[in-house]
Amino acid sequence: MERIFAIGDIHGCARTFETLLINQLQIQKSDSIYCIGDYIDRGEKSKEVIDFILQLNWDGYHINTLRGNHEQMMLDAISDEAALDIWMKNGGKATMQSFGIDSLNDLPDKYEFFLNRTEFYFKTEEYIFVHAGLNFEFENIFEDEEAMLWIRDFSPVQPALGNRLLIHGHTPKSLKHILNQKGNCLNIDGGCVYTNRRHLGNLVAFDLNEKKFISVSNCE
Repeated sequence: MERIFAIGDIHGCARTFETLLINQLQIQKSDSIYCIGDYIDRGEKSKEVIDFILQLNWDGYHINTLRGNHEQMMLDAISDEAALDIWMKNGGKATMQSFGIDSLNDLPDKYEFFLNRTEFYFKTEEYIFVHAGLNFEFENIFEDEEAMLWIRDFSPVQPALGNRLLIHGHTPKSLKHILNQKGNCLNIDGGCVYTNRRHLGNLVAFDLNEKKFISVSNCE
């Protein structure tokens, strides 16, 4: 039976990410894994996170990658000097250091290709995966791409979702909050990189078959 997992915001915490996938979930090539974005920034090992995802896909694992607002900021920074300053102030400096570069002009092409290939959302018969959430004021909830990257404090509307469960991240929450969620919308951002903030510092996965959460504490 195919297992399906959704993985919360990683933010350069490569060792924690590997621990969750390899030790806790013991992923198999028959599994489908949805990473909901924010692989980079703030943490020290953004390059290593992306390298791990690329290697898993190369080895035959099925890793579906959503675009987070931090991936978008990095993409914007590649072509816009003003955007570069904004990105650097929001964790981009740590990402540049992880790549060992002083300019995005020196970023190897495969990483820009990876960023550009990330999706704004994934939709199946039972689930919608998106980084931040959806704008339910739009008749077409998949039209507002900026909301998919940045929105907070939205209220899901059942008719728009149909019978699907919406899974997202972007807004860090305590493990207690995550474990006690009910309804048709689940936030799986455990604030993995924020080890200095009370009740955060967890990387969270959701097992869609078993309907249960699996988490590991930051182990960087």
